[in-house]
Formats: sequence, C-alpha cells, structure tokens
Amino acid sequence: MTRVIIVFVSALVLALPVIGSAQVAGTTSVGVTVAEMKEIVAGWSAKKDVIGKSVYNDKGEKVGKIDDVVIGPDKAVSYAIVGTGGFVGLAKHDVVIPVNHLKQEGNRIILPGATKEVLKALPPFQYAKK
Repeated sequence: MTRVIIVFVSALVLALPVIGSAQVAGTTSVGVTVAEMKEIVAGWSAKKDVIGKSVYNDKGEKVGKIDDVVIGPDKAVSYAIVGTGGFVGLAKHDVVIPVNHLKQEGNRIILPGATKEVLKALPPFQYAKK
C-alpha cells in the first residue's frame, strides 16, 4: 500500500463529521472538543495537500494536476480526477486514476508510466448530472 493511499484514507477519517460537546437547542451536540480540534489541526487536508497538486511521471515530466478526489460508497478515497492539457480550462481532459496507481516521492505525486498522450487517450471523466 502506498503512502498516498494511507494519507487519503487518514484524511477521510479526519474529514468525517464529528459529534462534539457543544449544545444546540437542548439535545443536539455539534462541533468538536478541544482534544479533537488538536487532532484535526495536525491532520491532513485534501484541499491543501492533494487537490491542485501536479502529477508527474517516473521521468519527472509533469503530466497533469489533481482536480478532485472521489470517495466511494464504502467511504474510502478510491480515485483521483486528474486533469491534463488545456489552457485556462479550454481543451482540458479529465481522467479517473485509481489512487493505488499513484505514488508519493518527497513532495511529488508520481503516476508511473504516464504521459500527457497516455492520459488524453483515456476516456474522459464527466460528473454525473443530478
């Protein structure tokens, strides 16, 4: 299991709503305790630590950027949405990459064997319309 997967799963656990000790309307507790807040502040953030980060191949070439992470029905971070190509959102191609294909080396996220051409050849990802 790669470090990226462990980090994604840890972030998911920290990101889930936590019931704390603040009272609202008499019977409902919301918020977090001081101890829980310390744990959260020291934790990992998908927004700060993954989303927007560049993705490189094993040759050090930038091949895309992580635009989103997908949490599956089992509440595990399963996929990353990687955008490649385009300029200012035009002609951009989003693809789905299983997180177990990603590796972390230092501060870089690596997708071994990837090139921009390989990613552009994958089926495009589109969010479901609700």
